[in-house]
Amino acid sequence: MKVIYNDGHVAECPEEEALHVLRHTAAHIMAQAIKRLFPEADFAFGPATERGFYYDVDLGERKLTDEDLVAIEKEMKKITKENLPIKPFVLDRPEAIKLMEERKEKYKVEHIDDLPEDAVLSFYQQGEYIDMCVGPHLCYTKGVKAFKITQQSGAFWKNDANNKMLTRINGVAFFSQEDLEAYEKEMEEAKARDHRKIGKEMALFMTDDLVGRGLPMFLPKGYTIWQELENYIKDKERLLGYQHVMTPCVGTVNLYKTSGHWDHYKENMFPAMEVEGESFVLRPMNCPHHMMIYAHKPHSYRDLPIRIGEIAHDFRFESSGTLKGIERGRHFCQNDAHLFVTPDQIKAEVSAVCDLIFDVYKDFNITDYRCVLSLRDPADKVKYHQDDEMWDKAENALREVLTDLGIEFTEEIGEAAFYGPKLDVNVKPAVGAEYTLSTCQLDFCLPAKFDLKYRDSDGSEKTPVVLHRAILGSLDRFMAFMIEETKGKFPVWLAPVQVKVLPVSEKFLDYANDVYNALMVAGVRAVLDDRNEKIGYKIREAQSVDRAPYMLVLGAKEVESGNISARNRDTGETETMSLQEFITKITGEIADRK
Repeated sequence: MKVIYNDGHVAECPEEEALHVLRHTAAHIMAQAIKRLFPEADFAFGPATERGFYYDVDLGERKLTDEDLVAIEKEMKKITKENLPIKPFVLDRPEAIKLMEERKEKYKVEHIDDLPEDAVLSFYQQGEYIDMCVGPHLCYTKGVKAFKITQQSGAFWKNDANNKMLTRINGVAFFSQEDLEAYEKEMEEAKARDHRKIGKEMALFMTDDLVGRGLPMFLPKGYTIWQELENYIKDKERLLGYQHVMTPCVGTVNLYKTSGHWDHYKENMFPAMEVEGESFVLRPMNCPHHMMIYAHKPHSYRDLPIRIGEIAHDFRFESSGTLKGIERGRHFCQNDAHLFVTPDQIKAEVSAVCDLIFDVYKDFNITDYRCVLSLRDPADKVKYHQDDEMWDKAENALREVLTDLGIEFTEEIGEAAFYGPKLDVNVKPAVGAEYTLSTCQLDFCLPAKFDLKYRDSDGSEKTPVVLHRAILGSLDRFMAFMIEETKGKFPVWLAPVQVKVLPVSEKFLDYANDVYNALMVAGVRAVLDDRNEKIGYKIREAQSVDRAPYMLVLGAKEVESGNISARNRDTGETETMSLQEFITKITGEIADRK
């Protein structure tokens, strides 16, 4: 594939860059289509992305409809058929500003002002459309053959909430129609698995703008899953010597100034609240509270390691465009813990944390993941606590531990927490991009900030090292992950409705009540469908709405024999057995938590 660079030369595009160039060209074609349809459009940024492309555009007071998006895509197809040559040219700064002012491109003019004085100001033209861009691009518009406009959303100019909200129009582009069709199939699968859709169908959680965006509320069935996850991880942690605590959802601003979060994380916090002359914030994380729990009494080296765990409510002011059901909200509950250790205990405790992570993944059959050693960016003097010696010590220590444990990992610069490096375990969900589920962070910084101490074996005072770790991440995100992995068909122990009791008709309701009561006494989450509906309808609803692992269909044969007919959700097979046999079977499955 030949491409044209901003100095005018044409060359074969490296294979690893070809898709990016194709999508970048598609962004320009989309902008040209938008300008033809909406001459008042003023363009900001329009890059290629990992999955497609977008353009941020100011359309004044106009709000685009679905029909507008269809019209833009149709106009793009027209432009590709016109096979317009794409030609670059370079201007000096005064000429570039003059050109953009003449074309009423105020965002481009502002962008020019932000660039260094020696920046090369290059432009690409296709037909009547001109865009400021470094390139490269395809040589002709016909090179973009398989594309689709996918959605629109809002985006602030320069990603700054103080600036104007622009319209972001997204699209995808591929080398072939077959690739595009494969993408569309993947998107259909993503739609079918979307935890927001399934959560609504199963009545697991809800949101309401009157409560607030990004503040999900768990309904009875959803909260049942949430509680099961809480009990599951707490049981595992107790066996490993964790002590669970409960701390407040607010803290003083001074608490977060002491920890350093106020300087490094303030933009992600809810605004401070002034009460009786003191400033409080909703907490975005729990480590400062746990530091104070450690500090409330003296400790000896004999006390360490101390493992403090909490299912903690946290609040972060995520931008509205990033909110996504319970996967990413402004309120969530972390499966958090802080381990206070001596330097000699780092390796054993990191090893135990890793063992716990992978033990949990085995229980949930999570196999597609990778480990990342997240390091600071030494050039970033704003994001990270400034202490080169501390960072070298912490990064080398964590790298050495992971290597000694035989854990395969890659390293990524700029992904560390502001106070220390971390091991991130990134999972690849059934659909969509990977994200971090579990983490273990090594921290020499916060213990010093809070002046934490323990008395060592020689009588001297030492500062402990802290491991921040989260196994399930947040219970909310983990639940979203499980919904999408299973399409709501949870394993028996986690299913909000484990058994649906379905009498064939009202004649068998007394027996159905007896079965239902016996299940409830045995600790099985059962629901009796006593409606006067056809049994086929009841079965379909139990499968599509409740997604119950077992359905007990009770008719004349079952009443006469005193047995039950258990229909398995996953296999579709029906097995007849005594009620006691079924109770023994299902309670065993619940106890196994597999």
